[in-house]
Amino acid sequence: MGRFVNPDNSAFQVALNSKIYVDKTGLLEYTNSVLNTTQALICNSRPRRFGKSITANMLTAYYSRGCDSERMFDGLEISKSDTFKKHLNQYDVIHFDVQWCMDPAGGPEKVISYIKKSIIEELREIYGETVSDRITSLAEALSCINAATGRKFIIIIDEWDVLIRDEAANQAVQEEYINFLRGLFKGTEPTRFIQLAYLTGILPIKKVKTQSALNNFDEFTMLDASILAPYIGFTEEEVSHLCAEYGRNFEEVKRWYDGYQLAGYQVYNPKAVVSVMLRGDFQSYWSSTGSYEAILPLINMDFDGLRESIIEMLSGASVEVGVTSFQNDTVSFENKDDILTYLIHLGYLAYNQKSQTAFIPNEEIRQEFITATRRKKWNELIEFQRESEKLLEATLDMDGEAVAEGIEKIHEDYVSAIQYNNENSLSSVLAIAYLSSMQYYFKPIRELPAGRGFADFVFLPKAEYAGDYPALLVELKWNKNAKAAIQQIKEKKYPRALEDYGGDVLLVGVSYDKKSKEHQCVIEKFENL
Repeated sequence: MGRFVNPDNSAFQVALNSKIYVDKTGLLEYTNSVLNTTQALICNSRPRRFGKSITANMLTAYYSRGCDSERMFDGLEISKSDTFKKHLNQYDVIHFDVQWCMDPAGGPEKVISYIKKSIIEELREIYGETVSDRITSLAEALSCINAATGRKFIIIIDEWDVLIRDEAANQAVQEEYINFLRGLFKGTEPTRFIQLAYLTGILPIKKVKTQSALNNFDEFTMLDASILAPYIGFTEEEVSHLCAEYGRNFEEVKRWYDGYQLAGYQVYNPKAVVSVMLRGDFQSYWSSTGSYEAILPLINMDFDGLRESIIEMLSGASVEVGVTSFQNDTVSFENKDDILTYLIHLGYLAYNQKSQTAFIPNEEIRQEFITATRRKKWNELIEFQRESEKLLEATLDMDGEAVAEGIEKIHEDYVSAIQYNNENSLSSVLAIAYLSSMQYYFKPIRELPAGRGFADFVFLPKAEYAGDYPALLVELKWNKNAKAAIQQIKEKKYPRALEDYGGDVLLVGVSYDKKSKEHQCVIEKFENL
């Protein structure tokens, strides 16, 4: 066994030794099914803290000739598969972490030469003269071994995109890395010596440059995880079982750490879920420094509508995003959509593939956005929060005139003239107008089935504020008066949706007149649930 060639299974054993290990070995059944096929080249990108390295270590422990892992996998999901023993520890595996190689290599300019030299030396120890001293290309070394022995390799690259992300402006490093990848994976010859390739990192394959080197890979991303969705993070079923085992409130865990929608699965951040299970504290487990450095430079970019979209998402709404223009690097940002798409890949936003919208997935991430913007004193958000706080106070005071004035000001300041008279803009205005409510209320529920229809917005106070803050049931009317909105709430019996709530409820009717551009608001207290 070596460091890079045919490693042992000790890295995966660390995961199994942990207090919480969620079995994701079902992924191996998929990789077994695509071995030595045109689908055997896999690029699986996902955010930090989503178990990328654990998955890479699992693949190594299962396939590597350098260990005997039968007892390790006994009882796990893959052991039930008919293909389990057929492929267990049967292959030459090359596994390296590009990020880790930075330090021993002596910097990004030397990483590729370090990787090639180290792996070729280990291959020479195993295959002797088959890998002659003249060979300095890893692709050539693997080709020579295959020609002499018929052996095919499994290549696993962790943090594969670190040079794409961190050295985007370094043309020499980029070119050397792309040529290295092209030699390993592109063309007819690599199909002879590659049994399986598994690349994992944060970014998908970069368009334009690396596209030509890796366009034969199947990609699984935070935009489209496809059949690998249940192996990207923890599923709702897995989190529910953990909550039962550790005595945690599932609904609270869901509110804090759920929200990533991947191919029909609700996916949770594994690191955060494990932390709350072991510690019991509902808080953000992201690195504050990392969040600050990642978020602020992006949302401070001067793209039209970007900051308004961030404010809207902070208020619980979704915004449309076009994901096709993003070049999958950290320098080629051309518009607002590129920034939002990058934030999706980083895990700071979630993506609804069906509606093609982005949103802040949960309370943990929302807290990170708020913290990051406050530390930088993002003036737009600070001023907006002040206005929103006044609006909430006026609502709780049942001052309909002040609420109407506040909504009108926000409508004028944050909605473009083009969309000002769009009916959907009124919903967006309401979503962002009550931004400050998120301190005391859960994320607003939109289009809640209630009585004989759907309530436009329902704000339910968090448990710790339920005694002091009423629920808010908000109905919007376009080109009608606010009293009509209140009347609809009563006639269609929307408050029935809150029968189990038990606290005070305020009925809030808001209207907008397209001709006069005036807003009205009527607020009543409803007590007869």
